[in-house]
Amino acid sequence: MEGTPQALLPHLRQAWEGGTAVLPLDPRLPTRLRGAMVASLKPGAIMKPGGMLGLPGATPAAADTVAVIPTSGSTGMPKGVELSRSALEASVRAGLQRTGADPDVPWVCCLPVSHVGGLLVLLRAIVTGTDPIMFDGFDAEAIAALPGPVHLAVVPTMLRRLLDVGADPSRWASVLVGGARMPADLAARLPQAVRTYGMTETSGGCVYDDVPLDGVQVAEGPGGRLRIGGTTLMSGYRLTVPTGIDGDGWYTTSDIGTVDADGRVTVLGRADDVIVTGGEKVVAAQVAARLEEHPAVAEAEVIGVADQEWGQRAVAVVVPAQVGAILSLKILRSFVTDAMPRYAAPQDLMVVNTMPRLANGKVDRQALAQAVASA
Repeated sequence: MEGTPQALLPHLRQAWEGGTAVLPLDPRLPTRLRGAMVASLKPGAIMKPGGMLGLPGATPAAADTVAVIPTSGSTGMPKGVELSRSALEASVRAGLQRTGADPDVPWVCCLPVSHVGGLLVLLRAIVTGTDPIMFDGFDAEAIAALPGPVHLAVVPTMLRRLLDVGADPSRWASVLVGGARMPADLAARLPQAVRTYGMTETSGGCVYDDVPLDGVQVAEGPGGRLRIGGTTLMSGYRLTVPTGIDGDGWYTTSDIGTVDADGRVTVLGRADDVIVTGGEKVVAAQVAARLEEHPAVAEAEVIGVADQEWGQRAVAVVVPAQVGAILSLKILRSFVTDAMPRYAAPQDLMVVNTMPRLANGKVDRQALAQAVASA
């Protein structure tokens, strides 16, 4: 069905009460890709302007499934993640308890509901019995004009745009920020914002401000990859073997990180974003985070490209804090090496006005890598 909040909400309520599971699709996707996803995920019906149209060859979802959410990857055909009511309810209730969010205050739905972050906003409204304030897309000025109090769930780019148009954070009862790394300057502008980490397979954010929610376990796995277990895990990937959950009930993420003795989680970056240059391993996200601490940099990503001499070389892609500002590779390299080994410093620099993004607000690293390669 169309993944707009207004279209999805009544069907989501029915699914929550034991009705047919929903499969929200992003209306911004090309028609051909949406058709391929329907063919791959085999739903029983599709919503058309005139009503529901039954489809042949449907495969029932696992018991207790409320939603099937396509993963947001930028390569290949997205997998369908089956999320049960028990997992989603555990995620919603643990998150509300952790933040102490006032249940009588409405949630603002401005994230795509075809992704788990937006779906969770609607489910928080269902669980608390409040009517969500729904936007069909992100409108910074309209959201900034809301009188409040409201609860807000956004990605970092949305938060930056809200603050840049003069939004008054005192109107926000709580702010959840996830989906991407929180730049240091943005965190400083709104220190009360709660940083969340998670993915579709974990029913969205399952770690708040580096601490797992109640019922969630996080551990270090082979190669430093983070493994997640507990009450918020998906039932499995739809129509896929393996299901994504191992025999011990753990999901191995694509992220590398550490878990300290107190259980605090530090996400270092994606396992496939480790750049090997001159025989040394560089975690791209760590270098990008350091670059974002420079006052002249608003946002940064680091991309590895093939190099005959070094194997790979690291290219820093940065958005300047001020339009037209001149950024120097020499200065940024020196800034990185003040805090990190010299081999971690980027070897090339690309300055851009904006980062390419996926529909859920995450940086489209595949598009970024293609832009770097063709530069």
